[in-house]
Amino acid sequence: MADLKSIKQRFGIIGTSPLLDRALSKAVQVAPTDISVLVTGESGVGKESIPKIIHNLSHRKHKPYIAVNCGAIPEGTIDSELFGHEKGAFTGATGARKGYFEEADGGTIFLDEVGELPLPSQVRLLRVLETGEFIRVGASRAQKIDVRVVGATNVGMLEAIKKGKFREDLYYRLNTVEIQLPPLRERPSDIHLLFRKFAADFANKYHLPPLRLDEEAVRLLEQYRWPGNIRQLRNLAEQMSVIETTRMVGRDLLKTYLPQVDASNLPALSNTRVSDGSGDSFAQEREALYKLLFEMRAEINALKEAVGSGKGLYEKMQSEYPQISQEFTRPVAPASHEVTIISDEEREQFEEDHTIEIENLSLVDKEIELIKKALEKSGGKRKNAAKELGISERTLYRKIKQYNLE
Repeated sequence: MADLKSIKQRFGIIGTSPLLDRALSKAVQVAPTDISVLVTGESGVGKESIPKIIHNLSHRKHKPYIAVNCGAIPEGTIDSELFGHEKGAFTGATGARKGYFEEADGGTIFLDEVGELPLPSQVRLLRVLETGEFIRVGASRAQKIDVRVVGATNVGMLEAIKKGKFREDLYYRLNTVEIQLPPLRERPSDIHLLFRKFAADFANKYHLPPLRLDEEAVRLLEQYRWPGNIRQLRNLAEQMSVIETTRMVGRDLLKTYLPQVDASNLPALSNTRVSDGSGDSFAQEREALYKLLFEMRAEINALKEAVGSGKGLYEKMQSEYPQISQEFTRPVAPASHEVTIISDEEREQFEEDHTIEIENLSLVDKEIELIKKALEKSGGKRKNAAKELGISERTLYRKIKQYNLE
């Protein structure tokens, strides 16, 4: 089996990352076999190199190697492009035509962006992988074929399966062996090597001295996330080779070519909201959440005070409405068969004496009341009052200012 160093030299692969070496080792190991391979990785990591290595190290190396970008072929013609068609199969089919699979008979076909295949084409591909047969568009007879299939995708295949965009049986048939290429940000030691290679290539192409980076620029290059991976790095080297007159590049100059250069190298959250400039969005959402929780707490306390347990109501009535509690606790005279007639004047006087003022259940009033109680309990110390209320001191300060409780 060929060693990795010679493989890298032969196919122009640069890098010493263990993750890259692992991917290359798997490619070398599966090359002599005929099993299907799925190459995965982000866009721009160089997935197209793996099927070339597999083909050239296999017994099919003297047979055709055909690379097809499935995402670039219109859905209405992709079956014809891949499997061919018969004369008259559709409007414009003036003659029979071989498809890419038939042309690659005996060799290897590389299906780039295989995750973009429409479902009807996935069914046809599954038949090729399982039985080695295909049918031209418009034909009624199946044809045998001997072809090695290598697919590549930057799509999350398991997510696509969940959404019904990719067949699960085809995924497991195609993914007999998976080779995952690492993104450039996971190969920091290889970034400067690649930049020097690209800078030398473009210097030779445009007849210019090659670009060089100082230490600070190299450090910046290695810390950047490289969302476009190797493709983005190559474009950067070409831009700077053509535009810049100075051949020694420093950190400040390099920063002008790197979008979002100050972004963290940590994994980014998806579907995050961006601040509108009025402050940090997370802080704003946290503040709103605290406000909601505070209001919910005030509302619950208000309900507890309004409803409470039977004992709580009784104690509340004793303390706040002694005249009524006396009526409830007054000994009841023995039952009498006599009926007491109450005049209208006496009834009105009784109702006037025992009128109960309905308690104000306004959340704002309850909130103010709770803040006042907490401040009284803490002796005016806002930190302790905020802790008692379960909110931040900043929120309490804002509430005090809002309700003029200074």
